Amino acid sequence: MLLLTIAVALTAAVSAVVGLTVPATLPADDPLPAVARFAIAVAAFAVAQLARLRFRTATGMVSITWGEAALIVCLYLVPAGWLPAAALLGAGAAWTGMSLLSDRRPALELVRIAGSLTAATALAVVVARALGQPLLAAPTPELAVALAAGSLTYLFATAWLGAATLALRLGIPPGPPLLTALRGKLLMFVGNVAVGLLVVVLLEIDARWLLLLPPPLWLLQQTYRHRLRADQERRTWRAFAEATAALNQLDERGVATAAAAGALTLFGAEMVDVDVARGDARWWRYRTDNGGQVRDREIERPAEAGTAEHELVRPLTVGSTTVGALRVRFPRSAPPTARERDAVAAFSDALAAALHDASTHRELRLVTARSSYEAVHDQLTGLVNRAAMLSRGDLALRQLAHDHPVALLLLDINQFKEVNDTLGHAAGDQLLRLTANRLGALVRPGDLLGRLGGDEFAVLLTAVPVVGDRAAPAAYALRQAREIAERLAAPTEVAGVRMSVEVAVGVVVADAGTADLTELLRRADIAMYQAKEGGGNVAAYDSSRDDASTDQLALLAELREALATDDQLVLALQPAVDLATGAPTGVEALIRWQHPRRGWLGPTDFIRPVENSEQLGAFTRYVLDKALGVAAEWSRAGIDVPISVNLSARSLLDPRLPGEIGDALRRHQLPPHRLVLEITETVVMSELEVIDEVLATLRAMGVQLAVDDFGTGFSSLTFLTRIAVDELKVDRSFVIRMADSPEAAAIVRTTVGLAHELGLRVVAEGVETAEQRTALAELGCTAAQGYHFFKPMPADKIGAVLGSLLDTAQGNVFPLRADGAS
Repeated sequence: MLLLTIAVALTAAVSAVVGLTVPATLPADDPLPAVARFAIAVAAFAVAQLARLRFRTATGMVSITWGEAALIVCLYLVPAGWLPAAALLGAGAAWTGMSLLSDRRPALELVRIAGSLTAATALAVVVARALGQPLLAAPTPELAVALAAGSLTYLFATAWLGAATLALRLGIPPGPPLLTALRGKLLMFVGNVAVGLLVVVLLEIDARWLLLLPPPLWLLQQTYRHRLRADQERRTWRAFAEATAALNQLDERGVATAAAAGALTLFGAEMVDVDVARGDARWWRYRTDNGGQVRDREIERPAEAGTAEHELVRPLTVGSTTVGALRVRFPRSAPPTARERDAVAAFSDALAAALHDASTHRELRLVTARSSYEAVHDQLTGLVNRAAMLSRGDLALRQLAHDHPVALLLLDINQFKEVNDTLGHAAGDQLLRLTANRLGALVRPGDLLGRLGGDEFAVLLTAVPVVGDRAAPAAYALRQAREIAERLAAPTEVAGVRMSVEVAVGVVVADAGTADLTELLRRADIAMYQAKEGGGNVAAYDSSRDDASTDQLALLAELREALATDDQLVLALQPAVDLATGAPTGVEALIRWQHPRRGWLGPTDFIRPVENSEQLGAFTRYVLDKALGVAAEWSRAGIDVPISVNLSARSLLDPRLPGEIGDALRRHQLPPHRLVLEITETVVMSELEVIDEVLATLRAMGVQLAVDDFGTGFSSLTFLTRIAVDELKVDRSFVIRMADSPEAAAIVRTTVGLAHELGLRVVAEGVETAEQRTALAELGCTAAQGYHFFKPMPADKIGAVLGSLLDTAQGNVFPLRADGAS
């Protein structure tokens, strides 16, 4: 830029000197002396610059003046050769005065401006003189064309030199600032040419007519000013809308980067800093300048006020929370106006809200990720917990061929209770972590390792060799178990005491399709106690010592008989109530078995064998038919409450299920939305395509879906992106521990918030106390069920209860307990 300034200054100086040496011919009877005409030209150029209008652009401040009008008048009054010198003196004096009074521009900048205007004047003089002889010439169309051509040359020359200066200073192409300057000057250029030609005509007719010009010229100046301000405000608001819209992001970097870049363009600033206060008391700065690149780094806490009049610093706060600070540095020659201060304040408020939302979203992601992780991992060792071991193990078994051998090793630390009693629980925890670390180093890729609870660990071996004789898998599993026991027995130090960790290992080998992980764990548990009783470290499962399988076969045979009757499998119905109104929001159908020999059996006594048997389809149809029959009775009584039925994962593997449910709904004359299917955690964590298709078909029919025990599955959130559901049910284990466990309370809070964000109902299970109900209501939970409200009840009593709840809700009286206490 320095070279351009030197070149322009030299050109201006040469033009002024050469122009003054050119002989000037004035009429002999000219009433004005030559010095007076030159003085008029100097004054005209000075006044034209003093009457400037300025507007801010993305590349800096642009000034537009009456230069073309002054040029036309001076071409008529003064010999053309004198004009470069007059422009140099007049423009230089005007800009020097304005700099001393307000702009405070560097001397080199004043030289560049005066030189640019002088060079443009010289070029314009050459073009005008080439097309006509304007000095004291009578106004003609040809003369008007020559003067307009000179003015157009002056316009392009000054605009190009200004754009080139900005381009060199900011490192940008000259095109955008050139177009901006020409677009802003267009209206004023037309007026300048018209005013210049009008002055020439009046001088030719009678100079006294010029006394009438000041008021119209003032009005024209105000018109220019209003037009520029209107255009700038329109561009500013458009840029403001685009800049604030760009803040609609969910991460800190995206918001801060968009804010820094948007503010730079919006305010025509030299530099913008967005300082972000992070939750760990650190500050991070995102800076952008006219180069357009955003750089970020960690900083100390920034100053709360600007250090100069051309800087604005705004703290970013939401309520009483400080989320950052915004610093906008304007050019020194154009400090911010009151209007721009207001715009910075408005932009700061939008930025503060966006940063606060990004921070909140980040915390929600962290809480959700932490909750999801903790739901499936043991907090002490970091291994998967029992629930995740069961679900992931079953998934691994389903992915293997039916006859592929697998092995399960169940480990229990011997004398662990003695370690806790003698060295303390901290030493016991250290021992558990040590054991988990050693096991993690011993298992092979593809094996599944988890802590089941207490001092029990399990390892599922899926890469069992299939070559050799039928005894090869068992031999391999026993060999792995003995190696693990020997490695764990290596001496170590716990709480300053050197000890050897001895374990008992139960081993079971089976084909992947013959048992689920629950059954394998049961068998391995028997084998582990065989190892303990035999005094050894490792024992294989002996089916002769297990009569449970025979008992399960008998149970399944008895179930077949129960399905053929109508008085053994009965429904126990438990309503869920709206926490705000007390109205029933739904009823969960729970199955009970009134066994003629075994007595009352709960679901835990027979559901697992049923799910692994061929009778699952008949059992599912039976329960659905009973539940829909009860709901049909409600409907005839005018009670419009949906009924919920739990579905097994295996039931959803049957693509015929939607058709069967549709037939049952038509048979009982119930609309599909009156049925809610509760999906178990196993279904949530499954990614089988057939399950997704069955669920999508059910949704298309209008049947509602609910995710049961939400928060305990490691992929619950992923499931919600695949299948649309209507309801989330918070697992009772979190509700019960809300008052004592911040982690459980956080999971409940996150689940309720997520449900609200997704537009879903949320039902809390297992509510047993008024304190739990109150806490859930404060969190915005939609509904709840549990013993605090109602225990499961027979089908012949539920209708009256639902009717009473509806009547009570309409009367705006909400009984907190089933006994009517409010």
